[in-house]
Amino acid sequence: MGLKKKLVILVKDYARNHERFRKWARETRTKYLYREFRKGADRVRTDRKLVYLNSFNGRSYSDAPKAMYEYMLRDDRYSGFRFVWMFREPEKYRWLEQNRDTKVVGFNSREEVETLREAGYWITNYRMLEQYVPKEDQTYVECWHGTPFKRLGYDMMASDNAMNSLEEIFQKYDRDTVRMKYILSQSPFATRVFTSAWNLKKFGKEDCVIEEGYPRNDILLNADDSYIRALKEKMGLDPASIGNRKILLYAPTWRDNQFDRSMGTYAFHSDVDYDILQRELGEDYVILFRVHYLAARAFDFDKYKGFIYNVSDHDDINDLYLMADMLITDYSSSFFDYANLKRPMVFYMYDLEDYRDSVRGLYFSPDILPGPIVRTEKELADAVRDQAEHFVFDEKYRAFNEKFNALDDGHATERVLARIFNESEEQF
Repeated sequence: MGLKKKLVILVKDYARNHERFRKWARETRTKYLYREFRKGADRVRTDRKLVYLNSFNGRSYSDAPKAMYEYMLRDDRYSGFRFVWMFREPEKYRWLEQNRDTKVVGFNSREEVETLREAGYWITNYRMLEQYVPKEDQTYVECWHGTPFKRLGYDMMASDNAMNSLEEIFQKYDRDTVRMKYILSQSPFATRVFTSAWNLKKFGKEDCVIEEGYPRNDILLNADDSYIRALKEKMGLDPASIGNRKILLYAPTWRDNQFDRSMGTYAFHSDVDYDILQRELGEDYVILFRVHYLAARAFDFDKYKGFIYNVSDHDDINDLYLMADMLITDYSSSFFDYANLKRPMVFYMYDLEDYRDSVRGLYFSPDILPGPIVRTEKELADAVRDQAEHFVFDEKYRAFNEKFNALDDGHATERVLARIFNESEEQF
């Protein structure tokens, strides 16, 4: 580990335990960077045909920004637009520049800052760095990255977050609310949640929600069997590679209260005994393991080779949804999206009471989830086998989709883009 990395970890570790220092350091840094950014931005003329995009703060090519970008590439109505994608590893995504009018830039690079100063549209699924505040004639679109099950922002009643008090969390959401023009919503439920979590009424922004379904989920409704077969062949998960075994996707959420000092970030540490799962399920199933990429580095995949596959660094989780015969998750928003496929799900909530009461809190009772809730590896294995043999898309599952996914019909991207670009151009 280099000296710079060690210093960053030491500072983060000190900040984690000293709230006054943490608040002062963040505020001082943000104010300085904001002044520097706006100083240059005010001298640059906004280009309403330039679109800046990033997904998960530059960590992947995925989600709503990907869906919206690819739709705009195909539609002649957007033929005059230019696109700039930001990535933390820009060379890995340089192939995107083969597309028309597309440029790739690095995270926090001079090119990214210049683009943000000029672009008429900022499209992201994650809160932007706080120093980046758009001008009046720039449109910041917060796509967000899923309908929430765990409480967000102002809806959090307690925080066991390792790096943020409730006050600090509220401040982050305030800053995001002030600068965003739109936020995308998957359903009336999500609209209500986003309105309260971002405290939109406080800023008179209740009308900024675009409730048209999630662009990223269009592919889940439109992909055919040949598309899915091609994915499996590309990933080495076709019958020639894994035989007749079924594919399980295990996608747990990260824990706010788990901060790994050695990595300087949040982590996912579970007490799951994978030896038991391999013994119970290894003959008939393979597991696609999807966790935070840093947590994945600490997992011994060699020990479970041929049974557990590391897909934590696979950009687009939709590919994994489409390949998986069943989803295993906990409090992650992944189950809302996966439900569009009408396939079985199992909810592995071994720490339900702690997570619900101490870490984040939940928006609704797990009782309405369309699948069994289990606590132990043995219960999980039994539930997987039972779902594989007896699953039906029943009334409980239909009611769940009607409440949370009714707008996901394979055409959300078209509707969302029409709202964003038609309304924005009428305004400017």
